[in-house]
Amino acid sequence: MRGKKNWIAEAIKKPGALRKELGAKPGKPIPAAKLEAAAKKPGKLGQRARFAMTLKGMK
Repeated sequence: MRGKKNWIAEAIKKPGALRKELGAKPGKPIPAAKLEAAAKKPGKLGQRARFAMTLKGMK
């Protein structure tokens, strides 16, 4: 992975899947409370929410 310019783009396999599962409107940020609640859930939903929170911290 070292040296690749857009490595994070490859980590996101299904863009928009979390937004669709949470029912968040396109173009608006996902509310933090909704994201935190989803992060506690098991399975893909929780995994995607936790990954989104990780990416949110990377600026």
